[in-house]
Amino acid sequence: MKSVLIVDDEPGIQSFFLRGLTSRFDLIETAGDVKTANALLERCHFDLIISDIRLPDRTGVEWVTEMRDKGNLTPVIFITAYASLETAIEALRVGAMDFILKPFRLEQILAAIDRCLETQQLRRENFVLRRQLEQHLEVGGIIGECEAVHSVCQIIRQVARMPSTVLIEGESGTGKELAARAIHELSQRKGNFVSVNCGAMTAELMESELFGHVKGSFTGAHQAREGLFAYANGGTLFLDEIGEMPLTMQVHLLRVLEEQRIRPVGSNRETPIDVRILAATNRELVQRVKEGLFRQDLFYRLNVLSIRLPPLRERGQDVDLLAHHFSKRLSGELGVNALPLDRAEIMRLQAYDWPGNVRELKNVIERALLLGIMPSQCLAGTPSGRKQPVLKEEALLLEDVEKQHILRVLALEDSNKSAAARQLGISRKTLERKLNGWALE
Repeated sequence: MKSVLIVDDEPGIQSFFLRGLTSRFDLIETAGDVKTANALLERCHFDLIISDIRLPDRTGVEWVTEMRDKGNLTPVIFITAYASLETAIEALRVGAMDFILKPFRLEQILAAIDRCLETQQLRRENFVLRRQLEQHLEVGGIIGECEAVHSVCQIIRQVARMPSTVLIEGESGTGKELAARAIHELSQRKGNFVSVNCGAMTAELMESELFGHVKGSFTGAHQAREGLFAYANGGTLFLDEIGEMPLTMQVHLLRVLEEQRIRPVGSNRETPIDVRILAATNRELVQRVKEGLFRQDLFYRLNVLSIRLPPLRERGQDVDLLAHHFSKRLSGELGVNALPLDRAEIMRLQAYDWPGNVRELKNVIERALLLGIMPSQCLAGTPSGRKQPVLKEEALLLEDVEKQHILRVLALEDSNKSAAARQLGISRKTLERKLNGWALE
């Protein structure tokens, strides 16, 4: 549902837009002055504002400047009968998408609106794509033939079109983000799928990332910026590692879930949103609640429905299916021949415990393709999967054993230091100090 706000003190102009824009917008509101326009903005979200430069209570440029400082980044098209080079420069400086002279034809307005909305959509899509590239997000379907995977897929199909929040649980590397993406794709929500790792940011940075901020709200905030909730409007926001979210942010998130409104950092204005929340965790949230590290009310609000993704060691023959899938896909990407995975090799892979789950299997297949060896030769341990390290005599020192174990866990977590530190039960600072000591930073 698209909406537009027309701000002009001429009734004839208002009537012109009310008649002419019904083919482009489901909701058209009009205001004759800034005070009325602000009241409408407090009440609902608009996809576009078309405003006269000269208004009774202040200029359109002054009003839009004030809106931008408060964190409202709604695109604006200015119209005016009093054009000058200085006015046009001022309009563009405050971020106007277009500048149209009166009198104008309906075709001019419709063309400007189409350009404006298309540019805004491209900006949001580019932002999401950049985040996906930066985070190396896995893209693809959930692959598996075991009963546990079939059950997960059935639940995803059932809940996808519902607006309820979903909590996805499972060990690291089981494909929680793939499940979240599948829910979004089947939901038919038209907005973006936006992912954020709650364990990778401080509370202050996370608040700005999620809700956006206004100009000057903190040191370095040189301009207003929309948050991830705004980019996910009409779509899905995936909160990965929700168990690591700081307690102060948990309070803010609970309020957003209950009221469906957000407030940018430094702003006193709230904005309505339409975002579906999906959350994932590899921690026992019930235990986190008992330890006082996770709010009980937020847990119940997120846990409307939970989906547990099974670890790879519980998926039987899926190791065979996944190994061939990764071998075929990665060999094409790397430009090498697929691996000759005979029955004996598959049995060796199935006997392994796969502590890193599907992610570890993918990494092992890729490593084998790069080195030109069999995947089982890349596994650390005996065929049973229980790690029985065979160390050289000089490597029997405790420090060497510790080093091998830490590097192993770091490799399983794709060099993600925060995740590796959590698995090891140490702080990230401790981990970085050890890596620096080994000159492996």
